[in-house]
Amino acid sequence: MVRVVRFHEHGGPEVLRIETIDVPRPGRGDVQIRVKALGLNRAEASLRSGTYIETPPLPSGLGLEAAGIVETVGEGVDGFVPGDAVSIVPPLSMVRWPAYGELATFPAALVVKHPPSLSFETAAAVWMQYLTAYGALIDIAKLRRKDFVVITAVSSSVGLAAIQIANIVGATTIAVTRTSAKTKALREAGATHVIASAEDNLEARLKNIAGQDGIRVVFDPIGGPIFEPLTTAMSRGGILLEYGGLSPEPTPFPLFTVLSKSLTLRGYLVHEIIADPTRLEIAKAFILDGLTSGSLQPVICKIFPFNEIVEAHRFLESNEQFGKIVVTI
Repeated sequence: MVRVVRFHEHGGPEVLRIETIDVPRPGRGDVQIRVKALGLNRAEASLRSGTYIETPPLPSGLGLEAAGIVETVGEGVDGFVPGDAVSIVPPLSMVRWPAYGELATFPAALVVKHPPSLSFETAAAVWMQYLTAYGALIDIAKLRRKDFVVITAVSSSVGLAAIQIANIVGATTIAVTRTSAKTKALREAGATHVIASAEDNLEARLKNIAGQDGIRVVFDPIGGPIFEPLTTAMSRGGILLEYGGLSPEPTPFPLFTVLSKSLTLRGYLVHEIIADPTRLEIAKAFILDGLTSGSLQPVICKIFPFNEIVEAHRFLESNEQFGKIVVTI
């Protein structure tokens, strides 16, 4: 019997319950780990509240990221033995493979032996943020040296990961945050420029920074009214990658700007990288190299104990965090 987190109805953080259940042994091709730390993501809050791309049968588990020690290896699995320290690439379905629990089972293809220098807390904060940012900026947009790249919702773990990845290739980062309260922290995190969208004229500031070159790449999880100033400041042939929909307001389609500049506005989910074994291996190699060299360093905002999972979800939805929220078991 092990402790897991489940919810029996959709709603706020208070619907999460810690329950004790039997967990079956791993099946063929699977690896079961003794979880030491969890990385929290907004997708988990969306699943819990009933607004995610998956609709789970209830009660449901949840969770996309974990780090821990291999407990049991299923049939047909090579390369892992009990006792290995590992972390988890987010599965395509957290309903099928939930991470929130003392024991969790995942396909072996998603289990990674992380660098020994990483703590379990840091290892649990790696894969969602860096795979999401890498897939958009490097795999799809082909971000290159001297490109201007706008990163919105930049104090999130994905936003901070995007800054680090852009800096590796030598791009110029423009971090867009709501207020100037986090300006100093964002500059220390590696942002070249910081714009407070609630205090500045976003379009004017973007054009002033990028000049005639314009902004070739935009990485945005917000949508809504911000679309118009972002696209207006983009360069001809630029690409905007939308990986979320945080704005409660409608998102306009800037038709004439898109036509006149031949822009690409593209929806993006990290699943397209995870589901492609070749692209995933290339991404993993890039990220592991960055972790080993120190050019990629996960930023952990706050660590909660497992029995405070409700409080951890409340903090996740507060928009106060700067970096990743981690839960330890």
